[in-house]
Amino acid sequence: MNIFNYNSIQVLAETDIIVIGGGSAGCLAALAARENKRHDVVLIERYGFPGGTSTQMLDTFYGFFTPGTLPKKIVSGLPDRIVNALDETGDIFLRPNTYGAGTGVTYNPERLKRVWDNLIMQSGTRLFLHTILVDVEKSSDDETICIVWHKSGFFKIKARRVIDASGDADFCHLGNLPYELAGELEPAQSMTTTFRMAGVNLQRFKDAGGKTLLKLKMAEAVELGTHPLPRKEGSAHEMVQKDCIATVAVKVTDLMALDIHDLTAAEVEGRKQAFIYEKFLREEVPGYEEAKIIGLSHQIGVRETRRVYGEYRLTKEDCLSAKKSPDDVFLCGAPIEDHRKGERGEAETVWAYIPGGDVYGVPYQTLVPKGSRNAWVAGRCFSATHDAHASCRSMAQTMSMGQAAGTAALLSLETDNGSGNLDVQQLRNELSKLGALLEVPDKEADISRNGWKNNQI
Repeated sequence: MNIFNYNSIQVLAETDIIVIGGGSAGCLAALAARENKRHDVVLIERYGFPGGTSTQMLDTFYGFFTPGTLPKKIVSGLPDRIVNALDETGDIFLRPNTYGAGTGVTYNPERLKRVWDNLIMQSGTRLFLHTILVDVEKSSDDETICIVWHKSGFFKIKARRVIDASGDADFCHLGNLPYELAGELEPAQSMTTTFRMAGVNLQRFKDAGGKTLLKLKMAEAVELGTHPLPRKEGSAHEMVQKDCIATVAVKVTDLMALDIHDLTAAEVEGRKQAFIYEKFLREEVPGYEEAKIIGLSHQIGVRETRRVYGEYRLTKEDCLSAKKSPDDVFLCGAPIEDHRKGERGEAETVWAYIPGGDVYGVPYQTLVPKGSRNAWVAGRCFSATHDAHASCRSMAQTMSMGQAAGTAALLSLETDNGSGNLDVQQLRNELSKLGALLEVPDKEADISRNGWKNNQI
């Protein structure tokens, strides 16, 4: 874009690898890139804490396990370190197969902020919070200048390798790498403001019918028009904190998260819907009579904006045919979960499952922007079609993307190869050393306990 006089901007840092965005993908990318501690890594994050969606709006990791009655654990390696750290303080429990998405690892998101802090600082990664990427300049094949802004002004960060884990593919956008804008070919998935409630009498709720009753009450409210709910179904589940629940129920459609007017309207609408739900739950659902909202997500949850065109593009057919290849760098068993606007205007979720509880592999090339030499993508901006993206965006998978991208960047420096011509088998070997699962295990996972470390597979 070249909107700045670059010569007048001071250099904040020079680094081997810069990671743009400190969500679950970006944090894992930084940890993986720093694993041998031979290369310098900078991680920038626009909020005052790391974690992205994992700490801003959700409290459950999905994707570690396959759905169905015989769950298998298919994500491991560095992602386990995060869950292990939460387990040490009693801040997780395993939640059985819910809404077809498989066993969830429910955690305390406030504790997770400290876990991310600790692991990042212990790794030696240089962390810059409240820091935003605003422009990109290509200085050479082996150096990129990222222009960032924070409270002290505009600065340069010079990097040999770049991992775009911004969610919105900000680096790829500013660096003129190709991408698809969500909504151009198929409607973009809806946005969601999550909220948490305290003072729920969970035993009374369960005795009255629990989730079955909640689903019935929501459908009745929509059909009868007693409460202006945006959808007939939604998730409200028990939290680590006693007598608290977390939700994924709000649905905001037909707005684009990259347009500031739309995003502002979405934030306002999301909060409005949250308190409509509070009123509905207090009036209609046993156990919620004294419950109140105690927190909203830090921002509205955005499912998709820009999806980069990579050297390979994951497709719906890849997912539903359980396709696997020698270039796979992680596994996914999640169904396609498409949050969208229904034919009658109401918000709905459309599901499509991998037959037989199988899994598919995700090739390395989905993390390599087409035509790039020193860049990778990780997280929800990776290379996938709308449908495939709706399956492969669970946080265990985005952590796996970060693990693969960070390891690839490290390997790229050590072999002097670009992102597009890396030896994928060598990368797979390095991922295996970290404990990543690249083949489907034969053994069913033991999810009978509420912890993690003793969950042997």
